[in-house]
Amino acid sequence: MNLAGRSAIITGGSRGIGRAIALKLASLGADIALIYQGSREKAEATAGEIMDLGVKAIAYRCDVASFAETKETVSAIRNDFAEIEVLVNNAGITRDGLVAMMDEESWDSVMDTNLKGAFCMIRHTVPLMLRRRSGRIISISSVSGLMGNPGQANYSASKAGIIGLTKACAKELAGRGITCNAIAPGFIRTDMTKDMETADLVKAIPLGRMGTPEDVAEAAAFLALSPYITGETIRVDGGISM
Repeated sequence: MNLAGRSAIITGGSRGIGRAIALKLASLGADIALIYQGSREKAEATAGEIMDLGVKAIAYRCDVASFAETKETVSAIRNDFAEIEVLVNNAGITRDGLVAMMDEESWDSVMDTNLKGAFCMIRHTVPLMLRRRSGRIISISSVSGLMGNPGQANYSASKAGIIGLTKACAKELAGRGITCNAIAPGFIRTDMTKDMETADLVKAIPLGRMGTPEDVAEAAAFLALSPYITGETIRVDGGISM
């Protein structure tokens, strides 16, 4: 099975987990629309790597927390790619701090990017999928959304919200052939976690290592190809949340 002739949108696609997912889906034949908010240079570099695999890739700058910007960006992608079969909601940020001292901006910014951003992308992409009566929506949650994590009340809440959003959308859209699933990574070696890796942390992971972005990308590819799995949250965590 492959994704030849299909198109995928990936938010936060210029680096880390998003980049790995983009490259994995591209290796299976999918054309890729990369959404980024930070470095245009990194986004264009990732798009170039994707095109080297023989598929189409375009990078779009967009704040996923903006309902208007996501609507405009999805419209542009629709014009460039014709049909959208896969949406990967990967964009996410952290603003860690103890809840007793967390300020409003730290709460709002994380909820807006991580949870509202996923809603905005689903809201504007689903009508395209409904017309085709098929689609795959994959949203990146976290084991923090399953277990909670001290110092991450905002992040844990946003990632738990992703799971609820996924289940509700799965029930709403199943009748139109659209699947909605989530992936809950554990400790994945990225720029966001580069200062977290310690011997004690690795010892707490049953498989004995931090994960890689490619580990998450394998799960995303599996879900992109799976027509009969919906409403699920797949943990990619080395067993740490068992």
